[in-house]
Amino acid sequence: MDQLIQMVQITTMTDSEQEAVLIAKTLTRERLAACGQVSGPVQSVYWWQGQMEQAAEWQCMVKTRKDLYEKVEARIMGLHSYEVPAIIAVPVVHGSEAYLAWMNGETEAGCSDVSTSPFTTVAADWR
Repeated sequence: MDQLIQMVQITTMTDSEQEAVLIAKTLTRERLAACGQVSGPVQSVYWWQGQMEQAAEWQCMVKTRKDLYEKVEARIMGLHSYEVPAIIAVPVVHGSEAYLAWMNGETEAGCSDVSTSPFTTVAADWR
């Protein structure tokens, strides 16, 4: 199995640390991601509805398999408060064999503790 080609890092931005943590914890708990990191705040400058905007945002980054991208995107969309959230995936082009094997194992179908409801304990704990 070529783990290098199958892994991606997906990033989204939110307007609160709480929402970024909710997304990271939900994706990890549901085994859609092996892990997630939250950082911020960062200052974002962007165009929105014809106006230049500036806002403090929190970055949520998760690591997962490429074949799970559509499920991860759908789950982020269901949890995210933005009308049009940035959801960007970049391929993992290098990584230690042991770490990539760990990522693959933590996102395999059939792992325990999988939930598809947005109203799981994770959501209750972090909203």
